[in-house]
Amino acid sequence: MKKPLIAALALALALSACGRVRDSRLNPFNWFGGSTEESVAITATEDGGAPARAAADPRPLVAEVVQMRVERMPGGAIVHATGRPPRQGYWEADLVPVNDERPENGTLAYEFRAAQPPAPTRAGTAPSREITAGRFVSDQTLAGVRRIVVIGAGNRRTSSR
Repeated sequence: MKKPLIAALALALALSACGRVRDSRLNPFNWFGGSTEESVAITATEDGGAPARAAADPRPLVAEVVQMRVERMPGGAIVHATGRPPRQGYWEADLVPVNDERPENGTLAYEFRAAQPPAPTRAGTAPSREITAGRFVSDQTLAGVRRIVVIGAGNRRTSSR
């Protein structure tokens, strides 16, 4: 009778300690917080891309970054972003690293780019235009990173530690 009671008490004590870990930085589920939105005005070139990256990647930025999250994975993290282009049919979505994926002042930035449809398409409803892109970022790249930013043509979303 004593052994099951001691085991139950030990289990209860161990589980009660999890409440403190839930809010700490040791918990991988709160490694990066939720994303926040910030409106931006980016001067676009003729093809709709930001001036600094237009020559390297001709795909335009998506009109709006709707959602962004960072998921911890073994060996790094996956940055997920959902964007909304101006009309249906955009494809080949990608998170293109800014500054060759080197953190600048603790910030790692990505541009959300997608290829335009080859022919005119309907605008459609907002949910029908949404596209998703993801990118794996290694622990070595994340060393010293405090914020991850995903940039669209009309806004940007930021997730901070």
